[in-house]
Amino acid sequence: MTVPNALVFVIDDDASVRKGVSRLLRSARYKSEAFESASAFLAREQHPGPACLIVDVRMPGINGMDLQETLIQRRREEQLVFITGHGDISMCAQAMKAEQRLRSADKNKTQHLLDSLTPREFEVMQLVITGMLNKQIAGVLGTAEKTVKVHRGRMMQKLGVTSVAELVRLVEKAGVAPAARHETKVSYSFGERPV
Repeated sequence: MTVPNALVFVIDDDASVRKGVSRLLRSARYKSEAFESASAFLAREQHPGPACLIVDVRMPGINGMDLQETLIQRRREEQLVFITGHGDISMCAQAMKAEQRLRSADKNKTQHLLDSLTPREFEVMQLVITGMLNKQIAGVLGTAEKTVKVHRGRMMQKLGVTSVAELVRLVEKAGVAPAARHETKVSYSFGERPV
């Protein structure tokens, strides 16, 4: 099953490889675009949705490894799949290390942002990412819903996110676990009906 708005980019200087890989992707119901060079790909506006690059390691001009380094420097998050008829162990290790450096830098940046939160903002964040509403969070924390809204607003501003989806992606990078899901309990006396 393909992800909506996902796009695969095929970057190879060999026209027959571009054609063959594009045909394979189409048969698997993936949307794709093909480019004959890394420069041509970089000239394209960045795709707003999920993206994967299938890129030849050896190309004239900017090769696959250089393209990876350029994307890392530009803080872009496309996933790369390298193809080559000339690969070796050191080339593979170099590509893996570059990806690990990017992930490590992202994790450090995210951790720095999370460290800026107050303990209460951090608690609110952990409950927000479970999908709880402000009213439910207020019940769990024993505070007013208005207070939760203030903490939530400050937390979102400090982290530079505007939606719960963005917040979830950000905390996943840092490896922060959501708080244990709290169920709201309603108690009533015998003979009364729950509202």
